[in-house]
Amino acid sequence: MIISVIVAASENNVIGKNNQLLWRLPNDAKYFKNTTWGMPVIMGRKTFESLRAEPLPGRINIVVTRQKNWDPGKGNIAMASSVEDAVELAAKSDCRESFIIGGGQIYAESMTIADRIYMTRVHAVLEGDTFFPSIDPDRWILQSNRDLPADDKHAFPYSFQLWEKTKQSDSKRIK
Repeated sequence: MIISVIVAASENNVIGKNNQLLWRLPNDAKYFKNTTWGMPVIMGRKTFESLRAEPLPGRINIVVTRQKNWDPGKGNIAMASSVEDAVELAAKSDCRESFIIGGGQIYAESMTIADRIYMTRVHAVLEGDTFFPSIDPDRWILQSNRDLPADDKHAFPYSFQLWEKTKQSDSKRIK
């Protein structure tokens, strides 16, 4: 199974503030939905709560939390105590790919095991309190980049990027 990260981040790697996104990019929301549809999505508890504590439809939702008595209050949510446990749960789904969707701590823990990064790079420098880890050019190769301008529905220009892990990084991946 391919382990992918999907994220929207500013030029300075900000992904949010006060558990909220700092932009509204409808094309990014469509991209996220179309890319992750039918696949397992792995997220931290705070990210789940930022979604109004509702599971994302059409996907297997796995929430990583260390709170043993945490109850999502909803059905159709799997829980895991670590990113590695969440990936193991996702692998049982028989899907070809799973997606790590945040937040900052979950992204940081996932970078050594991820195979791909689907990045929406928001071309702005913003203030925030949650960050995506820097992409190490010795470990990741930019495979594709599609630039899109700001318009009446998108306050910032942005790019859809696909990063692949380099072959020498494979030895550090959890099996």
